[in-house]
Amino acid sequence: MTTPSLSIANELGRLLTEKKLQLATAESCTGGMIASSLCAAENTPAFYGSGFVTFTDEAKMIMLGVSRETLTAHTAVSEQAVIEMAAGAVRQSQAHIGIAVSGYAGPDGGEDGTPAGTIWFAWQLADNSVHTRVKQFTGDSEANIKEATNYALGRLIRLLAESD
Repeated sequence: MTTPSLSIANELGRLLTEKKLQLATAESCTGGMIASSLCAAENTPAFYGSGFVTFTDEAKMIMLGVSRETLTAHTAVSEQAVIEMAAGAVRQSQAHIGIAVSGYAGPDGGEDGTPAGTIWFAWQLADNSVHTRVKQFTGDSEANIKEATNYALGRLIRLLAESD
């Protein structure tokens, strides 16, 4: 089982601080583990101020402004939902960058047949560009949450490096 890496959070924190950028998170299936990892990093207030854990559809609509139409047409575990979650986190927090994660960590998958371990990610960068990915993790729910946390943070490091 993979443990969320403090070194990943520290590296991301240094990069965001260097670029004078603030990050906000919108988590569903990771349940705040991304936020916890960031809060354990060095000098957290310099780069991280807000995190939203929105597990239900209602919470996603109320806290992040995800549209009911998106949730009805695409479900909460979809590219469109995480795009709206990331945008909502940035809007609500006035941060520069947003990470959003929604999926089925397990043990169950979606009622629509989406298998357990399917997790969608979105990163909204300071230039308002949005990057998305879907990953299929194969561990138990705890392992999938940890893998998704590492992936979300690690991928943001790569996106920030590419945007230089």
